[in-house]
Amino acid sequence: MQLQTPAHWHCIDFISDLHLQTQELETFAAWRSYLQGTTADAVFILGDLFEVWVGDDVLADCQGFEYQCAHVLATAAQRLDLFIMRGNRDFLMGPLCMRACGTKSLEDPTVLTFAQQRWLLTHGDALCLDDTAYMQFRQLVRGAAWQTDFLGKSLPERTEMARQLRIKSESIKRESTSYVDLSTDAVNHLLHVEQATTMVHGHTHRPGEHVLSNGRKRIVLSDWDLSAKPPRAEVLRIRQSSQSATGGPVVERLTPAQACATATNTPA
Repeated sequence: MQLQTPAHWHCIDFISDLHLQTQELETFAAWRSYLQGTTADAVFILGDLFEVWVGDDVLADCQGFEYQCAHVLATAAQRLDLFIMRGNRDFLMGPLCMRACGTKSLEDPTVLTFAQQRWLLTHGDALCLDDTAYMQFRQLVRGAAWQTDFLGKSLPERTEMARQLRIKSESIKRESTSYVDLSTDAVNHLLHVEQATTMVHGHTHRPGEHVLSNGRKRIVLSDWDLSAKPPRAEVLRIRQSSQSATGGPVVERLTPAQACATATNTPA
């Protein structure tokens, strides 16, 4: 997918891995405040907005948590552009969900042209090639047959299945002695194919910047967990600025509060 930004965009925010759920209301509150106040022209959510999404029919409950989240997004969408990329937890978010949220669905990967550069956006899980067990599982659940069967079950059945899968996933993580990151070869290849110099992704919960070959790099987004000690919540902001030392875009990591207080610095 190719996305050319409109001329009036001067500032873009990227967030991912909020894992919104009823057990983490501090994170929900911080995210809601951020969307109400960010000074960006557009916000890109690069996967795992929700801890789990078992089907768009969860929005039928007007008192439910997912409905509240959709309302937050729909309200924010009235004043800025919102894009959502599905992650490994919420890949079942469908058209009904996107319409209810007032958001645009973002394919994984997407090449974004902004500030005279091509930015490769992805959640990141599809590039963790060394995690063979997960890659097999991913291929299964992303298939039409599995999804048709799963969505054909009752909502309580789906909720319980998701709970059991989450328990199993956490158990595997605790027993694992190694950390599986994105494949550097796969990242370089994708950047080359898409003629992009910078990849922006989430998934790993290890924020940072990795220098790659041929002047390429990948920027890793932070997850959000406001109940952690210390709390985690970070916004990656990219903005155009004629005042930067290189004349190129300015890339900065902000707290949600800073993202609401920092005015956009548009080109002179």
